[in-house]
Amino acid sequence: MTIFQDAVNVRKASNVTTNRKEMKVEGNIKGISLNGNDCIIKPQVSLSSYTSYRVGGPAEWFVAPRSLESLEASVQYAKERDLSITVLGAGSNLLIGDSGIPGLVIATRHMRHSNYDCDTGRVTFAAGESIPALASAVAERGWEGFEWAIGIPGTIGGAVVMNAGAHNSCIADILVSVEVLRPDGSLQTMTCEELNYTYRTSVLQGSDLIVTQATLQLQPGADPEVVTARTKQHKKHRLATQPYHLPSCGSVFRNPKPHSAGRLIEEAGLKGFKIGQAQVAELHANFIVNCGGATANDIFNLIHHVQHQVQERWSIGLHPEVKMLGEFQAA
Repeated sequence: MTIFQDAVNVRKASNVTTNRKEMKVEGNIKGISLNGNDCIIKPQVSLSSYTSYRVGGPAEWFVAPRSLESLEASVQYAKERDLSITVLGAGSNLLIGDSGIPGLVIATRHMRHSNYDCDTGRVTFAAGESIPALASAVAERGWEGFEWAIGIPGTIGGAVVMNAGAHNSCIADILVSVEVLRPDGSLQTMTCEELNYTYRTSVLQGSDLIVTQATLQLQPGADPEVVTARTKQHKKHRLATQPYHLPSCGSVFRNPKPHSAGRLIEEAGLKGFKIGQAQVAELHANFIVNCGGATANDIFNLIHHVQHQVQERWSIGLHPEVKMLGEFQAA
């Protein structure tokens, strides 16, 4: 892991005072309150409802903080007990194994706030803010530069980590800086350049830095009706060409430039192919959808089948864009 030590960009987070209270039902721990009702750590919480695939086993421990202070308390709790930490945003680019995830899972989707600077055109969003909702809100203000993001079903935090993009645009094009929580409890501001962005990746992936908020550079002053119309057109295109009516993670594979992953999969004759209740979508071959009752292993094995078939047909390796966490059983 790389930690940038520039003293100018590092500040200590506020001291965390944690008042813990165990809540028990018939002798079993129902939850542990760290920061009042705002921060309750719960055991054995199913993660299927926290991912867009609607699959996945339980988190050993789960918490959904609503503030930076509660996030800090959650991280401190895990550190004191030597628990591994897994951070979830909207769970829209994620496949969690059927047996679940050990340690503490922190869902940041409830960490929400925004601050618009009309003089500079910069806007700061908390990690848990929904990208589609923000794209609409920005457009309604007449601010340009975020229209392309309307169809991305994720949060700001996840988008920053993976350099989310669509319509030939991406987060790296508009990111000014990101604030992250480090394992030692300090908050660090990192510039876009420090994130070493490439296609769908950054130095944040695989690190133990947690995104708390991000600042984007947009262009205010346009006609709200024009920007909104453009944003809605992007959404209409996504809905017409991608199967959002069924649970999925979005695009499964990165495009092996100059090729399109979807085109390679389609020409390999895999549209509609199923393993269990996981299916290569008929509408867009780079989507694998849950037709109802699919397991994480169904999806995992279908991903590997598609990779094998494309490699055999085209001698091109497809690399998953979806992040896989937990244990999986190969067919």
